[in-house]
Amino acid sequence: MDLSLRGALWIIAAGVITAGLYYLREPLTQFALALLLWFTIDILAKALRKYLPRLPRRLDLPLAILIVLSVTALFVYIVASNIGQMAGNVRDYQGRLNQLISDAYASFGLGPAPTVNDLLARVDPGRIVTQIAQEVRHIISQTIFILIYLGFLFPSIAMMRRKLVLIFPNPKQRDQVRAVIESISDSMEGYLWVQTVSSLIITGLTYVTLLAVGLDNALFWSFLIFFLNYIPTIGSIVAVVLPTAFALVQFPTLAHVAAVAIGVGAWQFIIGNFLQPRMTGDSLNLSAVIVLLALAIWGAIWGIAGAFLAAPLTVMLMIILAQFPSTRWIAILLSADGKPVRENKLVNKSQPA
Repeated sequence: MDLSLRGALWIIAAGVITAGLYYLREPLTQFALALLLWFTIDILAKALRKYLPRLPRRLDLPLAILIVLSVTALFVYIVASNIGQMAGNVRDYQGRLNQLISDAYASFGLGPAPTVNDLLARVDPGRIVTQIAQEVRHIISQTIFILIYLGFLFPSIAMMRRKLVLIFPNPKQRDQVRAVIESISDSMEGYLWVQTVSSLIITGLTYVTLLAVGLDNALFWSFLIFFLNYIPTIGSIVAVVLPTAFALVQFPTLAHVAAVAIGVGAWQFIIGNFLQPRMTGDSLNLSAVIVLLALAIWGAIWGIAGAFLAAPLTVMLMIILAQFPSTRWIAILLSADGKPVRENKLVNKSQPA
């Protein structure tokens, strides 16, 4: 096939796939989040079997589901209660907010600065309540669909081995497909373990730091930082900016603000640049530029959900593309060292002993 024609076909195919991902983003993000949740539950069930050998086999999966859903519910409760508490404390921060607004207007030469009361007077309470109700309804709807997908994933994945036999009667092809699936599963397991453990360490150290400085709602900010660390690169930056901005409102002196920024940023830098790379190994062999590009693309297509899923989705794509000679060059470009994730293991697994 002519090179120019092949290039045109690649461009058309990429455009069609991107359009499909965008227009079907609602069901696809729900399914992708359900799949990620299934990976998390499966990894936790394996850990329970490994570290609690006396636990009955039939209880490991239900216990893992209970733990994951309980942690999710706890996060939702803490976020909801703390947001309400911070909204109720706006009056307590009124003086500091007025000062910050006045300084900002003076710095940019915008004229007389409005006060907090002036800004609140312009707000339409009915419109805000309507928007909040719509967002809450949307989140509840999304959650219900994710749980429905999750419920159907367990029996479907359990039947996958039998379906592979029917789809690929050739044993060699079947072994190769199994090797790809196992490689994706191993990479997701390693990625989730590393992100969860490193996020827990950062969260614990950050919580102690914020308590020592005296920042209000320290538990809320720590929980928020835990989940932000699942977003590559940008998540760590946002995790520093948000509590620092809140400290700017709460504290009258810049010393406390600097303490929050340095304290939170130091743990992000130390864990993210020294501990996490040692833990990651070959579970996430993506180029740093590709990680940022994937974050931008998936975020533009799927929003916040795409930002959370950017790294694992790109790893899956790289592993799959590495299996075909015509697309292997793309997998090499995506990888950090020119060797797609676990490629050698895939070759060894696909060959009969």
